[in-house]
Amino acid sequence: MPGNTLTRADLAEAVYQQVGLSRSESSNLVETVLEEICQAAIRGETIKLSSFGTFSVRSKNERVGRNPKTGEEVPITPRRVMVFRPSNILKERVLESNKGR
Repeated sequence: MPGNTLTRADLAEAVYQQVGLSRSESSNLVETVLEEICQAAIRGETIKLSSFGTFSVRSKNERVGRNPKTGEEVPITPRRVMVFRPSNILKERVLESNKGR
């Protein structure tokens, strides 16, 4: 897959080539999976993909930050953030891929 960014189209093409679904079915499958992941995150559920990693939503409290240019203190509002924790299998594969470089 060309470039340094994996896109939805790249995922759909990979499904098309490896699974044998039509391009349209492959695209719909990728969209459905991504939409289900998004909806689970919105509901605050943890998304665990075996051998890949875990996505979860974490709530952050309000805190005081600092503007790096002016040094002025600025309140940072409470928010929910998405966190990804890679599995040990994924970590090992990434480390192994770096050894050949």
